[in-house]
Amino acid sequence: MNQNEAYNLCCQYQGKRVRITDNQGNTHVGRITKVDNRQVWLMPDNNMGGYGIGFWGFGAPGFGYGIALGAITGIALASLFFW
Repeated sequence: MNQNEAYNLCCQYQGKRVRITDNQGNTHVGRITKVDNRQVWLMPDNNMGGYGIGFWGFGAPGFGYGIALGAITGIALASLFFW
């Protein structure tokens, strides 16, 4: 997946829960909170309550953590995989 395709999909899925696979083979699951021309910001699922990683000062406050658009190899809506 090229960077432009990843950007368009991330914009389309903004605010939705997604599953992103990067070029290192890592899988990231969470809600897309922000998309810019270099990266997508993902708020991870927080099964322990609270406000998630972004609230505690990792990455940009309130946005979660960023994944470079060029590192993304696949994006899918998480609801297709998790019930």
